[in-house]
Amino acid sequence: MSRLLLISSSNVYGYGFLDHAEAEIRRMLTGRGSIAFVPFAQHDHDAYSMIAQERFARMNVQVTQVRNANDVARAESLFIGGGNTFRLLKELYDRALIDPIKKRVCDDGIPYIGSSAGTNVACPTIMTTNDMPIVYPPTFAALDLVSFQINPHYLDADPGSQHKGETREERIEQFHEENATPVIGLREGTMLWVENGATTLLGMTTARLFRQGQESVEVQPGSVIAI
Repeated sequence: MSRLLLISSSNVYGYGFLDHAEAEIRRMLTGRGSIAFVPFAQHDHDAYSMIAQERFARMNVQVTQVRNANDVARAESLFIGGGNTFRLLKELYDRALIDPIKKRVCDDGIPYIGSSAGTNVACPTIMTTNDMPIVYPPTFAALDLVSFQINPHYLDADPGSQHKGETREERIEQFHEENATPVIGLREGTMLWVENGATTLLGMTTARLFRQGQESVEVQPGSVIAI
């Protein structure tokens, strides 16, 4: 029953907060007038919630701030925003929200929108996040709403750069040295629409699909991704 919109980033160059994804957000929220916002990826929950409230008000959607499981139980739809993925996951565990969110999304079928860190926690684990581990969640296991990993803000190697650290591709290859789960490198300006067991790439550019032991492939916008 799950319906998910997994956005690489809330902000894209040349656009305001969530502007590039507005059409898909409106479509995901058809018939629903409110959304419960999970602000835990940022330090100031109230300030972050105010940003979400202002943005969704322009789509005639009321935002309520999630603080506990009762807020999740009452939600018509759910949005988990970006920030630090480790901090977000720790708060979800500390507030005992993992199972309530999974029940509402997987069993009750309410729409789930994630952006950046909110996209990361929709995966089986947060092991393909780009963020620093500024806090200690009890486990890397996340909401497990999809069967694959995502690397938001995916960046291609710059052939003109003198940087000698690992590229994003090399880091995903390191993940696959230890783990078999496929990874989608989700470039900024792109998002995944997940519904009825199908995952479709939407947005401005291609994504990259990595599988253990195989060459990575480019995925075109509008394509259903065979994972």
